[in-house]
Amino acid sequence: MRKGYRAVRTGSTGYAAWPAPPRAHVACALVSTLRPRVESASLPVISWLNGLPRAVPFLAILALMVAGILVPGWGWLLLLVVVLFLVWTFYLSWPALDATNKLMRGTVIVLALAITVTQAMPRS
Repeated sequence: MRKGYRAVRTGSTGYAAWPAPPRAHVACALVSTLRPRVESASLPVISWLNGLPRAVPFLAILALMVAGILVPGWGWLLLLVVVLFLVWTFYLSWPALDATNKLMRGTVIVLALAITVTQAMPRS
């Protein structure tokens, strides 16, 4: 039997070869190509961040968080930038993390998102 064909029983005459149905799963194709595309698009930025002193990205995120909390009105946009950065780095590091680190980083993102929503929609 040739590759790409399936055997179908046709009564007493034996088997007939019919073309196999296509097995293209769109969702699987998107999932399998999304991570490499994001990783390759992120490589220049990650390389640039890797060249900075270790304290610089941390201090930049800290400064954006503090400014986002202290600036009334549009400060939540600064917090949103922080949340997006954290989600991006979380997505890139996901395969290398164990369950504990995934939980800790996910918790930090949820807390940062809660602060962002609180700043964006104050009670008064």
